[in-house]
Amino acid sequence: MGARPWTAVAGALLVDVRLTPKGGRDALDGIAPLDNGRAVLKARVRAAPSEGAANAALTGLIAAAAGVPASRVTIVGGASARLKRVRIAGDARAIATALESAAARAAARDGGTR
Repeated sequence: MGARPWTAVAGALLVDVRLTPKGGRDALDGIAPLDNGRAVLKARVRAAPSEGAANAALTGLIAAAAGVPASRVTIVGGASARLKRVRIAGDARAIATALESAAARAAARDGGTR
């Protein structure tokens, strides 16, 4: 297993995300390495990056994938950037397992081509 884009902290999981707004659909696209070797969870949303719409769509998407209420998901870094840090409050191990499954489903759906 390669590098993972999340880190467990007290009472939460921090996730590094690369968001593509106006991406045609709301979906996770798996895990990918950046040029610096850091891993990110790739996500796309239909919403445009205006008035917080894309960020709101991202928090809903991440919440659904993690199996937690949207109120537990907050963007703690990069709110106006493509690369973001998201905090998901709850059991870090269970959340990581849920995100791992969602990323695997995305990779299987896309045949690993993204």
